Amino acid sequence: MFREIYIIDNKDELLEELKPRFGEDEHVSFKRISVSELDQLAKNLPHLIIINDDNLEENPIDICKKIRVSEDNNIIPIIVLSSNEDKQFKMDLAQNYVEYYVAKSMGIDYLYYRIRNIFRLLLVNRTISPLTGLPGNNIIQTELKKRLLNKEEFTVLYLDLDNFKAYNDVYGFLKGDEIIKFTARTIVKNVNSIYNTDVFVGHIGGDDFVAIINGSSEYEKTCQDIILEFDAGVKSFFTEEDINRGYLKIQNRKGKMEHFPLTSISIGVVVVEKERFSNVLEIGEVGAQVKHLAKKYRGSCYATDRRKH
Repeated sequence: MFREIYIIDNKDELLEELKPRFGEDEHVSFKRISVSELDQLAKNLPHLIIINDDNLEENPIDICKKIRVSEDNNIIPIIVLSSNEDKQFKMDLAQNYVEYYVAKSMGIDYLYYRIRNIFRLLLVNRTISPLTGLPGNNIIQTELKKRLLNKEEFTVLYLDLDNFKAYNDVYGFLKGDEIIKFTARTIVKNVNSIYNTDVFVGHIGGDDFVAIINGSSEYEKTCQDIILEFDAGVKSFFTEEDINRGYLKIQNRKGKMEHFPLTSISIGVVVVEKERFSNVLEIGEVGAQVKHLAKKYRGSCYATDRRKH
């Protein structure tokens, strides 16, 4: 992953000290800018900002406020490097959305490790869906592998939406994103309402989700509750005309009108008993099969794989 660091500083010493610490890593680049050049941040959106307080005349808190004025800059983590170790100063920085304070007395190597650890967190966060805030595919695979290695008994729900493309074609992607967020909230709420611990909900991407729950005794109620809440709530995303009609009308490439049912949810359920599956791929294959079976029925539905080891 390419990583760009902007250093707000009036001198080059910090820049020259940091560069050798990253060696020949061609994926990391540095750029020093002055306070008068803060507009470059919004144009280029670096991955990290370092404010070298000791070389600046401006108060670092005022600089941070100027940076955070732009919504685009709110996603960029900030490090303030300073010789000022006053407790109130550090508190003021934290209150003004500065993620990290680094004391100058800690030395350049400590700053280097701070930067390295921030980049590790940024890499992890790339696997989090920005739309739903749920873990993505890499973390989903890790969670499944962990449970298999621990020889746990658990149940996996594979969920996705039916006729979602038709919805996007009629209402647009922004409205479609709202249905995705609604779906995520519905799944999380109903999974957590039954299971207090040891549950997991992930967003594979698009309209595909995964829920992992411990044991195999309550999954049917979970599926039923998800479907009931989804079917009731999804109507708010359609016009009254479409709801009364019961389907969407879309003109195809040949100019003919096609009818598509309103968006529903399908759930494929895989009960993972001890030693039934040897790897995550096998679970996914069975999940795809039962979800395909659920999709054969019109409207929201769940199907369960009941085959034994």
